[in-house]
Amino acid sequence: MKAFIIDRYGKQPGRLGEASAPEVGAHDVLIEVHASSVNVLDSKISTGEFKLILPYSFPLILGNDLAGVVVKVGSQVTRFKPGDEVYARPPQSRIGTFAERIAMDENAIALKPANTSMTQAASLPLVALTAWQVLVDTARLQKGQKVLIHAGSGGVGTIAIQLAKHLGAFVATTTSTANVEWVKMLGADLVIDYKKQNFENVLHGYDLVLNSLGTDVLDKSLDVLKPGGQLISISGPPTALFAQEQGLSWPLQQVMRLLSLGIRRRARKQGIRYRFVFMRANGAQLQQISALVEAGIINPVIDRTFSFESTAEALKYVEQGRAKGKVVVTIK
Repeated sequence: MKAFIIDRYGKQPGRLGEASAPEVGAHDVLIEVHASSVNVLDSKISTGEFKLILPYSFPLILGNDLAGVVVKVGSQVTRFKPGDEVYARPPQSRIGTFAERIAMDENAIALKPANTSMTQAASLPLVALTAWQVLVDTARLQKGQKVLIHAGSGGVGTIAIQLAKHLGAFVATTTSTANVEWVKMLGADLVIDYKKQNFENVLHGYDLVLNSLGTDVLDKSLDVLKPGGQLISISGPPTALFAQEQGLSWPLQQVMRLLSLGIRRRARKQGIRYRFVFMRANGAQLQQISALVEAGIINPVIDRTFSFESTAEALKYVEQGRAKGKVVVTIK
């Protein structure tokens, strides 16, 4: 089968080549991939930025999102059958959605929203699960609370704004001048144009900050939060708790503890809780997200689509950080 492959870590663009057909275990579902979206995570994996916590062997097929059609199911699969239209974010150990076919455990998969195309559905799993696991699972965001979502025009930001509004929160976000009115249309109550304003000077008394940017923004976000507030980052630094959950070795757990020591100390002094969230595959949560999409509460946001042959170009475009919403590769 055709797949987009990297042969080593680094800044090389990857290649479209032939790969072995995936093996289908007893609990696995084999999916014909119709579309796959591109995430910053793909680039971070490719360059080796995550190799300590996500060790992969080569050649490696990239890709962390898909929508497609079930073609075969394992002997113990009960929730899906051939012909089902599904979408998923595969488990970390079984990535590879930039391919014509992929197999994964049925627990990572959900029926795609009936009101979406394959391209729209493929744009959702990773970013929607990230938003869900931060806002619902970790923060337990409540009606009337105030949340700051950084990078509101990005893949996670566009979905997190919509989900936070559904949960009844007051939503502030940051974006560039060109996108201010656009993120307001997504539901943001207050938009900070970071080219004209410093968010930490404007926003105060917030219950939650969702950070997807660098350490400078992370530190400044502490000034936005009230005592008892939560600072949740999906871009690091990771914590020892995360390392334990990943099953990493004791030395790596200590590395993660040291990496986050500074921000955890500063947060603790202000009565704020810092947590790092690394999204995990979860078909049950994805099915709940499907219901919100079908109800019109969450809408996919797509910036551009690329052909399968242009996957390297799609990755390069996402690395520039200017996409409004998601970038999708059409495979079939």
